Amino acid sequence: MKYLRKTILVLILNCSIFSAQARTTLHLQEVIQQLGILQQDLVNLEQGKTVSFKVSENDEKELAAGVAIYIPSTPSKIVEFIKDRGMASVDTEVISQSVISPQATLDTFKKSGLKLDNKEEEELFSAKPGDKFNLSTQELKMLQTANPVQPGSVSQTYGKILFQRWQTYRKEGLQGIAAYDRGADSFSYPGRELRTATLNNKVLVNHFPELYQIWLNYPVALPIEVEERFFLINRQVENRPTAVLLHRIILAEDTGGIIISRQFYVGHSYNSSQLIIGCLPYRTGSLLFYTNRTFTDQVTGLGSSLKRSIGREQMRRRMDRHLISLSNALK
Repeated sequence: MKYLRKTILVLILNCSIFSAQARTTLHLQEVIQQLGILQQDLVNLEQGKTVSFKVSENDEKELAAGVAIYIPSTPSKIVEFIKDRGMASVDTEVISQSVISPQATLDTFKKSGLKLDNKEEEELFSAKPGDKFNLSTQELKMLQTANPVQPGSVSQTYGKILFQRWQTYRKEGLQGIAAYDRGADSFSYPGRELRTATLNNKVLVNHFPELYQIWLNYPVALPIEVEERFFLINRQVENRPTAVLLHRIILAEDTGGIIISRQFYVGHSYNSSQLIIGCLPYRTGSLLFYTNRTFTDQVTGLGSSLKRSIGREQMRRRMDRHLISLSNALK
């Protein structure tokens, strides 16, 4: 029955009505009202300012924020820019970004260019369950098989871990994402977090129901209207290099587009993240709605409310910078 339900779902998602429904489901005024953007916010947007809107949080580890901006470029131009260069191109914390080909091999990941300094390699080799690195119990054991004397051995072993995580996610989706071992029989579950992020995104649920089902039930066959890519990103987070595996899909139309991405593996500091960007025609340009849901163990425990408030504001400021950089890049 499980496989029968999966087959039926694939057939439904790929039926010919997908494109026609998608074109008529995203309406500017409805989205503005749903996100809680006020008339004064629209005035600020037209003056070139970003405005923020509240995004509900549904997990004790979740930080969520929303930011909107008006960009005097057509939706198609903006979507093409993001297709070609990605949001990482306007993120100053990104050190490098590479597209993962569907034909990628273990050797591809070993040679990915994710270079770790000696200190990071030493700490990875001796890593224990905890919050220093995001690693499963099995991955911690795998790292112990590396040869710390041989240059690059730890990095290559880590490349194997990244390759296996990418492979498993492509085969099993959110259910295949291994938990992070925090020690003392405690674990963090990025797959569950990302499922929570998807379930609570009202724009997807209400305006793109087919796309919502695809994202929630991945892997399923994608309609031809949807472009899919995977990325291996090296980010500088808390002054440390951080490997990120990112999955992105884009639905582009004449009247706008939607970009959805999830970071289904992050090397340290936070557990997972999902962003959604909606791009709609407005005036002589486009309105962009950018929501981000990030999950981290760092906001739990004593002082949780204060830590969440600080973390949310820091995230919102980064989102501001990303959208302003995107607007400048399109001039």
